Amino acid sequence: MNVTRLFVAILAMCWSLIAIPVLAHDDAPPHETHRIVIQVSDNSEGTFTKVLNNASNMSNFFMERGEEYEIEIVAYNAGLHMLRTDTSPVLERVQNFTVSVPNVTISACGNTIKGMSKKAGKDIEIVPNARVVPGGIIRLMELSDQGYFMIRP
Repeated sequence: MNVTRLFVAILAMCWSLIAIPVLAHDDAPPHETHRIVIQVSDNSEGTFTKVLNNASNMSNFFMERGEEYEIEIVAYNAGLHMLRTDTSPVLERVQNFTVSVPNVTISACGNTIKGMSKKAGKDIEIVPNARVVPGGIIRLMELSDQGYFMIRP
């Protein structure tokens, strides 16, 4: 009886030496797309400059490695000032950013736009390369549900 158990154990070990590397190689999942969301809720030129620098650095890193990625910057509350054409201290860089850095989306909170417009007594304008989403927090939740890694500088 001990010889039978020993034989079965040796046979199982031999099978694992052959089968596991083959199965691991055949079943290796393809590399998934890196998904990152950066939230901006502060009216700070320094913080937003870091956000743009981080997005640019990540883009360069993934491109050099030949890996797919998606980066979304979501601005809401006071952070929306970074996307406003009348108050952004980094206006020129923001306007050109999505052209020079691929696979980056800039989203502006529609609720914040409505609130700022009401307070200003007129419609406020945001940079044309930003898209308006209904709510910044809601967008962050949606992206989190889709597996995005969230960064708050």
